[in-house]
Amino acid sequence: QVQLVESGGGLVQAGGSLRLSCAASGRTFSTYAMGWFRQAPGKEREFVAAITRTGLRTYYADSVKGRFTISRDNAKNTVYLQMNSLKPEDTAVYYCAARDWAVTTSPADFSSWGQGTQVTVSS
Repeated sequence: QVQLVESGGGLVQAGGSLRLSCAASGRTFSTYAMGWFRQAPGKEREFVAAITRTGLRTYYADSVKGRFTISRDNAKNTVYLQMNSLKPEDTAVYYCAARDWAVTTSPADFSSWGQGTQVTVSS
């Protein structure tokens, strides 16, 4: 397991940007594929973006493609989610997650989760 802590959430106007960070503990960060998920009130947790162990490949939900960018800095044990052109429907708690295997987009496949950071987009 790896311990994860998200930060960078907040309130932003539609069309604005936020950069989320997820700090991981330990020296084995590069072993894990990483993902970002989000959950709005009354809805199930949904996939947002994922990145392979090396950062060579990235994956995005159709709803955020072209607006969000996932990246990682293994030297800093950190994964990022740059969110641009935010929409009110992006409002949710955003979670980072780690998986000690190949990248998937299913929340059930990720073993370690952060506590989440709230992102609220006003219209």
